[in-house]
Amino acid sequence: MGLAIPPLGFVAARKLDQVSLVQATAAACASAILGAAAIVLARRGLLNVERTLGRLGGEGTARVGRLLGAISLFVGLTAALALGFYGLLNLFG
Repeated sequence: MGLAIPPLGFVAARKLDQVSLVQATAAACASAILGAAAIVLARRGLLNVERTLGRLGGEGTARVGRLLGAISLFVGLTAALALGFYGLLNLFG
């Protein structure tokens, strides 16, 4: 089973005891905030492309930015939920 763990996952698991709950919460919040900002900026970029009838270019870049922003937002929200449940389990368990 040890061979099935990817090297990055192994390194992350070894460093996990050095990360505090406050740091993990800050990272989850930052991921959600930056993901939301990426979605807003991608929307603004798509509106600029639409307003110039495509002459401006960059529609593909804006779409990829929106996709990556959505992924970052969802990862941040999922991490925040996981950290919340972890805190509740530590409080009551």
